Amino acid sequence: MYNFIKSLRDNKIGILFILCASLTTAFGQMFWKVSEGNSILYILIGFFLYFIGAGLMIVAFRFGSLSVLHPILSMGYVFAIFIGGIFLEEIITDKQIAGIVCIILGAILIGGGDN
Repeated sequence: MYNFIKSLRDNKIGILFILCASLTTAFGQMFWKVSEGNSILYILIGFFLYFIGAGLMIVAFRFGSLSVLHPILSMGYVFAIFIGGIFLEEIITDKQIAGIVCIILGAILIGGGDN
């Protein structure tokens, strides 16, 4: 347990950046979906958000261990499900909720420590 807390403390800035990267790339993907290939503005906004997310990932890896931060990128799937439910009125199923729990637990377990 001590190693887990120490890892969180040592990687906290990187974790924050990687979560922001996951969120911005998920929003970028939402804009691509909303554009339906017709709205160049939404496509460009999606690319811009994806670009910002990629930049945040680069910065994040300067502030933490790859083995801790990279598994946390999977939180983008969780963000995408919630974004779809909130902004696109998609239905979130029980299976998706179970998947969300597995992703979060996996990110915690795999990315929970440097050692």
